[in-house]
Amino acid sequence: MLSAIEMLLPLIAVVLVVGPLGLMFAGKLDVKNARNRMMAQIALFCGVFLVMVLFQANQFTALAEDTTAAATGDFAKGLGFIAAAMAVGCSCIGAGWAVAKAAPAALGAVSENPDNFGRAIIFVALGEGVAIYGLLISILILNNL
Repeated sequence: MLSAIEMLLPLIAVVLVVGPLGLMFAGKLDVKNARNRMMAQIALFCGVFLVMVLFQANQFTALAEDTTAAATGDFAKGLGFIAAAMAVGCSCIGAGWAVAKAAPAALGAVSENPDNFGRAIIFVALGEGVAIYGLLISILILNNL
């Protein structure tokens, strides 16, 4: 069962991040002060996060004691998790690179002739498909662990 402080600190952290964004979108902050206030709110959020981690440090040690018995001697399982992470990470980097190269060319083609939109969007979608294939591979790897 969570204590009151363990439930209250995440709520405070969310309010500290979302609060200034609400003020900015409502138009109550000017552009000059918005940056300074946002940096102050980020610093407050990091402070609340660190306090939250310190209050829950004893739970991390209990979790570590429970998982050490299951984690010893599972070298193949650890490599499987690394492989799943690399499949997603590398495919997302490749997809980002492909979209970064294809999207400006597609925008240029569409700006010159709007009829080229269908052909141009295909190249951008092919780049995004690479990330989805990496995610599918990682799901297949994780299902076999």
